[in-house]
Amino acid sequence: MVEKLAAPAVGRAAAILDLISKAGSPQSLADLTHALNLPKSSLHGLCATLEQLNLLTRLDSGQVTLGPHVMLWANAFLAHVNITQEFFASWDDMRVLPEETITLSVRDGGEVVYIACRNGSRPLGYTFCTGLRIPAVYTATGLAMLSTLPNESVRKLLDNTDWPTPLTAKGLRSMDDLLPELQEVRRRGYSIDREAVREGMYCFGASVFDSHNPEAIAGVAVSILANEVDPALEEHAGQAMRKLADRLSERLGGLTNSRNAWHRQAQPTTLASGKKTKA
Repeated sequence: MVEKLAAPAVGRAAAILDLISKAGSPQSLADLTHALNLPKSSLHGLCATLEQLNLLTRLDSGQVTLGPHVMLWANAFLAHVNITQEFFASWDDMRVLPEETITLSVRDGGEVVYIACRNGSRPLGYTFCTGLRIPAVYTATGLAMLSTLPNESVRKLLDNTDWPTPLTAKGLRSMDDLLPELQEVRRRGYSIDREAVREGMYCFGASVFDSHNPEAIAGVAVSILANEVDPALEEHAGQAMRKLADRLSERLGGLTNSRNAWHRQAQPTTLASGKKTKA
């Protein structure tokens, strides 16, 4: 992938930052060399440059971690879209499921990144922290956002990568499992994570739109203990997230995009088998 870029060195630098970010802990140059399969001389030069730019910080141990300049970019992104502020304002307007934990995430390729969380009063035994990354195919927000893409785009996004390692025994295992699940999300208007992120926890999600993009820019979800979920609660939680997502989309100027998306998804959709189905 990097070799096809117009500026391969930029791609290699981004790969270094991505690897450290996903690892969640400082990395040695030997770790980076092995994981990225880069020549030692190239890696040393890239890391030195990233350190000069404050994108990496070298620890006393010789390991490197993300530098402070990364937060400047993250803060600029969040300030630009203002989506976290609007998320909390939307919840304040509606006060949906006040005892439960509700999260906001965005999609980065095949992963979701959690950018805000309104913690409920019920203990979950799981913490959604800002910056947490999880494969999109296992999360309610990820499924909701992927459902707004055409199946062809979903295949293009995920077919060229290894299927992500399941987090529990209940996660989807293949594209053949994923595409019918996305069609169900389109039909219902909300997504369901049935203990794929954590055993004993269900999550219900819905997609968020702005005024510029026909596809979701974010997703909201509520997390509930699995032993409390029955068909009535499932419907209530799913519809509550759909309404919260629509309110947030409205505040971002994208409610029309939201409605158009679900209208488009009501049309026949081609699945992996080549057969057509209706939502």
